[in-house]
Amino acid sequence: MITLKSAGEIKTMKKAAGVTAKILYDLYDHVEPGISTKDIDDYVEGLILKEGMTPSFKGYNGFPASTCVSVNEEIVHGIPDKNRILKEGDIVSIDIGTTYNGFVSDAARTYGVGRISDDAARLIRTCRDSFFEGSKYCREGCSLSDISHAIQEKAESEGFGVVRDLVGHGVGKVMHEDPQIPNYGAAGKGPKLVAGMTLAIEPMINFGTYKVVYMKDHWTITSADKSLSAHYENTVVITKGEPEIITLLEEELSFYG
Repeated sequence: MITLKSAGEIKTMKKAAGVTAKILYDLYDHVEPGISTKDIDDYVEGLILKEGMTPSFKGYNGFPASTCVSVNEEIVHGIPDKNRILKEGDIVSIDIGTTYNGFVSDAARTYGVGRISDDAARLIRTCRDSFFEGSKYCREGCSLSDISHAIQEKAESEGFGVVRDLVGHGVGKVMHEDPQIPNYGAAGKGPKLVAGMTLAIEPMINFGTYKVVYMKDHWTITSADKSLSAHYENTVVITKGEPEIITLLEEELSFYG
């Protein structure tokens, strides 16, 4: 069942989302060669706790960390590890959830580590752009799959594989609410969007095949052909007018031009 949020509930979500947005923006300066994925997790957890909030992921279905940190061919759910050291040319997807007064925000970015290849940069840029193509349909009266279709068209127009096994989702009182939001499919399907919906829109695209492999740690998911993967996610509020992307700072939009 899709739950609509009241103005007060959305205000609470925005407080959590503001912390998530600030951390993701700060990570552009923090991610560099030589740090471990555990260093990233410690940094993120410390900032969330400093704000008096709770890391949403830690302990969620048994997940052992506050942050999902996925490197190169890893799509999502990478477990931070003090021995996993980032090196020049890697790309790393960082997924964060922040909970405040019982409400969750959820967002992710993919970062280049030092100087990355042109192909890796194009993959990251296309993943981000596909989110914004989908967000054009985050409006009352649009069908849920209009978002999915727009994401797929953008990613595939650049020659990338759109992951099918993993989806976006509703978010609010819990991490994963209805509806599920695939990143592919025909337009005009599924429920109509109405004000008060809060959605985590999250394109996940691979440089090669869309197929995935589930690793033995029961969390990490990689591209089946070990090609690079990118992930970009924001929590979005459906309103009577323009959608509100509440996990994205204006400074970050300016950063990308």
